[in-house]
Amino acid sequence: YADDFNRFGRTYQVNVQAEQQFRLEPEQIGQLKVRNNLGEMVPLASFIKVSDTSGPDRVMHYNGFITAELNGAPAAGYSSGQAQAAIEKLLKEELPNGMTYEWTELTYQQILAGNTALFVFPLCVLLAFLVLAAQYESWSLPLAVILIVPMTLLSAITGVILAGSDNNIFTQIGLIVLVGLACKNAI
Repeated sequence: YADDFNRFGRTYQVNVQAEQQFRLEPEQIGQLKVRNNLGEMVPLASFIKVSDTSGPDRVMHYNGFITAELNGAPAAGYSSGQAQAAIEKLLKEELPNGMTYEWTELTYQQILAGNTALFVFPLCVLLAFLVLAAQYESWSLPLAVILIVPMTLLSAITGVILAGSDNNIFTQIGLIVLVGLACKNAI
């Protein structure tokens, strides 16, 4: 790697490479000449040694740093939030100084979203109430319809708990759909 250059809105790497006949064998690297501090051309073999070593086939990078990628899923009966908390606790105890971790992909999005469900469900109920109020052109009639929502949500959450399931995104989407269905059936 020698440098970068920009062309057509992209950045390209400049990699220096000898002609094919001068790079057939690893030992030929020592025959390449470079300029020393006196300005003279000297072979690389005068200050390097070529040796065979083994290394990884692929090195992962994240934000410019060499990384190790870990993927996993929570065990049955545990939520992703519980698994995340357990992994964070373990990493804080076991990682040596100078090493850190970052969440990516779905877990990162989950952290960014936080507890938005606490805001989504009341907004969902409010939206259903406002749609009903617009349909009936009244504020009191939709109130009688919307009163069924707490009972249906409580029944659905009880069913999820009895089934041993967790509060995942599918459960939350189902609860939002349930609000609309409960209002439709109450009409």
